[in-house]
Amino acid sequence: MREFLVEITTAIPEGTEPAEVDRRRAAEAVRAAELAESGHLFRLWRPEGELRSIGVWRARDEQELQEKVLGTLPLRPWMSLTVTPLVSHPNDPGKQDGVS
Repeated sequence: MREFLVEITTAIPEGTEPAEVDRRRAAEAVRAAELAESGHLFRLWRPEGELRSIGVWRARDEQELQEKVLGTLPLRPWMSLTVTPLVSHPNDPGKQDGVS
């Protein structure tokens, strides 16, 4: 699988019922755990003091990432995404032999 750096900003639409927000957030946690288990969600961070996340996600290609991975997140309709395909740097200390 390829790796992608994904920056996510979630904006809850004005007027959304708090119960709907809670429902989606709970479902988001469940789906994120499923995607981590399947290897699609590799790492996820939240910059301190910011309401966004930055993560390393894995998929066969960007189409699969958008449609079958990120597109399945319950909060996706409220998200804006920046997706950057990644390749290994020659000096990456974590690079394994033969893997780029």
